Amino acid sequence: MKERILKKLKFAVIGAGHGGQGIAGYLAYKGYQVNLYNRSIERIKEIKKKGYIDLTGEIVGRGRLNLVTNSIEKVIKNVDVIMVVLPASAHKFIAKQMAAFVTQEQYIVLNPGRTGGALEFKNIIGRQNPLKEVCIVEAQTLLFACRALEEGKVKIFSKKEEVKVATLPAISNNQFIHVIHEVFPEFTLSSNVLETSFNNVGALLHPIPTILNCGRIENTKGDFRYYIDGITPAVAKIIEQVDHERMQVAKALGIRVMSLKEWLAYTYNAYGNTLCEALKNVKGYLGIQAPMDLDTRYIHEDVPQSLVPIWDMANHLNIQTPTIEGMIHLASILHDTDYYKSGRKVIDMGLEGLSIKEIKTFVVEGQVVDTRGVVA
Repeated sequence: MKERILKKLKFAVIGAGHGGQGIAGYLAYKGYQVNLYNRSIERIKEIKKKGYIDLTGEIVGRGRLNLVTNSIEKVIKNVDVIMVVLPASAHKFIAKQMAAFVTQEQYIVLNPGRTGGALEFKNIIGRQNPLKEVCIVEAQTLLFACRALEEGKVKIFSKKEEVKVATLPAISNNQFIHVIHEVFPEFTLSSNVLETSFNNVGALLHPIPTILNCGRIENTKGDFRYYIDGITPAVAKIIEQVDHERMQVAKALGIRVMSLKEWLAYTYNAYGNTLCEALKNVKGYLGIQAPMDLDTRYIHEDVPQSLVPIWDMANHLNIQTPTIEGMIHLASILHDTDYYKSGRKVIDMGLEGLSIKEIKTFVVEGQVVDTRGVVA
């Protein structure tokens, strides 16, 4: 990876959904040059016509964009940082589209990567361009809780005080933070992408309350507060069990993770005697409504890209995760989809057949060296 000289960074934002519009508007509002991509130009025609995104809520202002396009080649050309703000289910498609055009001088930041996102992204680009040593950055979660009120107008409910990030390979961690700190001082380092992946709290907060509130969602069309009303003591008990299983897998990998309750305190300064109480004390969650129906990314993204990779890694390490498996099974029934089959697996992350020691070496150095010193 070549040394980067500090300068006024140029950004590409890939994805113009709620989060993508929020990130693009925020960066442009702060004075950075921003290109915005969406696969369908029809869905962003108003933004292209106006040339700006308005922010409201916790952050109020207008961000003027440099380019709005559906061309991957054009959007990432000559930018320094590529912010991928898409459902993790779209990572495969974008990685394949980007592989021919991304350069070794650019950072690709997954906002967020969910579980194993950076590993899968690097694996896809590496298969298409084996000699191209790209640096993928995985954010544990999205910086904002936000919603697009209309095309080109985003409400920022809250901005997190800290978001953990890590580079793949981890030897680029300090260099990335040095480059990005002025833009996102909220970004702080995790040791490696295993930490960001297994600290993925979206795996807990998105699919489980949705699955367990499926009847309420269908009856009310989501007319209740998702976190405040949807997470009752009983629902929280099941979330805590999934949290325990997640932490068991992380422990086997030798990585540090927070419990969900610890994460809420650390990220939002939200405390409570129970998980249920702590969730109700997150101010940014107060205005967030439940999904209007069960065709929601809280299931079709977070089950295959968050729960399935935790489950599959557990299988790889011979660890039992019955509650996680149960959630995947219920989601598969609800969506008539085999999420065990379609979800992100150890093989997709390029880790098939690797020992724990080899996995840890790979995430730090970007390659695996066998006992004879030969690069695998």
